[in-house]
Amino acid sequence: MSKDYGADQIQILEGLEAVRKRPGMYIGSTSSRGLHHLVYEIVDNAVDEALAGYCNTIDVSINPDNSITVIDNGRGIPVETNKKKGISTVEVVFTILHAGGKFGGGGYKVSGGLHGVGASVVNALSEWLEVTVELEGKMYKQRYECGKVIEPLRVVGESDRTGTTVSFLPDRSIFEETVYDYDILKQRLREMAFLTKGLKIILRDLRTSEEEGNTEPNVKEFHYEGGIKEYVQYLNKHKSNLYPEIIYCEGTRDSVYVEVAMQHNDSYSESCYSFVNNITTPEGGTHYTGFKNAITKTFNDFARQMKFLKDNETNLSGEDIREGLTAIISIKLPDPQFEGQTKQKLGNSEARAAVDSVVSEQLTYFLEQNPSVAKIILEKAVLAQRARDAARKARDLTRRKTALEGMSLPGKLADCSDKDPKNCEIYIVEGDSAGGSAKTARSRATQAILPLRGKILNVEKSRLDKILVNNEIKAMITAFGTGISDDFDISKLRYHKIIIMTDADVDGAHISTLLLTFLYRFMPELIRDGYVYLAQPPLYKVEKSKQVWYAYSDEDLNNILLQIGRDQNNKIQRYKGLGEMDAEQLWETTMDPERRVLLRVKMDEENSSEIDLTFTTLMGDNVEPRREFIEANAKYVKNLDI
Repeated sequence: MSKDYGADQIQILEGLEAVRKRPGMYIGSTSSRGLHHLVYEIVDNAVDEALAGYCNTIDVSINPDNSITVIDNGRGIPVETNKKKGISTVEVVFTILHAGGKFGGGGYKVSGGLHGVGASVVNALSEWLEVTVELEGKMYKQRYECGKVIEPLRVVGESDRTGTTVSFLPDRSIFEETVYDYDILKQRLREMAFLTKGLKIILRDLRTSEEEGNTEPNVKEFHYEGGIKEYVQYLNKHKSNLYPEIIYCEGTRDSVYVEVAMQHNDSYSESCYSFVNNITTPEGGTHYTGFKNAITKTFNDFARQMKFLKDNETNLSGEDIREGLTAIISIKLPDPQFEGQTKQKLGNSEARAAVDSVVSEQLTYFLEQNPSVAKIILEKAVLAQRARDAARKARDLTRRKTALEGMSLPGKLADCSDKDPKNCEIYIVEGDSAGGSAKTARSRATQAILPLRGKILNVEKSRLDKILVNNEIKAMITAFGTGISDDFDISKLRYHKIIIMTDADVDGAHISTLLLTFLYRFMPELIRDGYVYLAQPPLYKVEKSKQVWYAYSDEDLNNILLQIGRDQNNKIQRYKGLGEMDAEQLWETTMDPERRVLLRVKMDEENSSEIDLTFTTLMGDNVEPRREFIEANAKYVKNLDI
């Protein structure tokens, strides 16, 4: 045993030191995501007060210095001295890990917070935090810095209201990014308001931008008396709904409160989101399984009852019934058990039975009362079933072909020689001319090139059977090797970098969006696991005295001109497309791993409903919402090429 490693080398991290030493263990990361997570932790505590019936308004402000203030009108954190610790309960909540009112004892029946680490973690990761509690006619205050108590809890005045106010400034020595994104907070707080019927959440951005002439604070108020019914309306607002009603099921079974809202539209994708105690569960779990079982069984029973399905016909699959369905499954239960630290999948068996029971009973009642709606849903499901059969035949044909042809890859694919997917990357290139340059420029050992002719199919407007006969999409599916939809298997991926390389103009951006829509709808795991990238070709080439510089943005160009001087000897070329570059230039600027710029495409599963809404807005049939989106985001556009 090494002399350097003994009892003295074992560190014991006291209290909040552990959080400051390993913040990622408690909030996931110290990037922008972790920064915003701090706000959710404090807001979650206020929402728990609302779920318990004691709070109806939460006010969140982003202050000019990027500190945050959260005010609620709940009961206020108890101020009396904790007998075990000999300090005020407020101090216990903000300085001791795994302390809170959520471990039984009647403080909260249901709660999103599981581990009692929320408030203390935010305190540990803040340069300073101040808490003000108002209750029983008095106002109490306490301040902390880097998690340490600066002053004990003391009375600072009188008050005729109750509630808690928490202000904190994230620690710049811990977070990579300390500027809050208004839109990220807006999306999350809107979701919380939808999930908590009647709760009003106000978001204020008190930072003002003189450059943009914006001197008024940005204020949004979220208040939905209809709760998740309004959530479904919001998600379907840019879609053509098949019927006006929103099907709503609500009830309690075995201490599990179940709330489900759903409505079908004419799209071909399913948009179902599940929540437990207002926490999103991107990977579903037992509550989602219960929901799927209930609607599959209920609709099949009804289809047979209405003679929509004959005795000798097979049942409709759950997938057929859920085509074009937007649904919110929200349950509240006392002791949620999640699979994994990230709380992404629910494990409680009682949740499955509760959701199944409530939805089966109330959906049956709804369909009996609304046979015309039942008929519309079943007609769509039957069409989906036929399309799925056609898609299966197309897939079987593809499988048989590849088996006979020895797994032949698309003819236009210039594959790489290395067979280890970790080393391999594939460039999806628009057009034959750019494809030709890329094939000449590439490193043949590790870089494969797949040129596409023209714009691929917009999958947002097509069923799987149509998608599978599109030549460009077939070429991509075969090249990637993973299969698609039900057959998807990420372990068969042939390249660990899928790089979309298009021109830096409007057409190129459209092709990129079509490709990303296809990947998001049918191979989302590729994006989720970080395999998809966008190449960034340069916008300008600058030449002076036989020296060459490449600029990837207007800012880059200005920096280069500042460095070399602005004069008549400068030759500046604005690239319109990849085809303008010869193979050597394409390699130097866009394909050389040592020098190129790649953007990794990321997907935030906590905001999956907003991602879904954006794809529908941009790629769906309705023109008006797309125009509104473009008008709202036009101010962010740079380097527009028309």
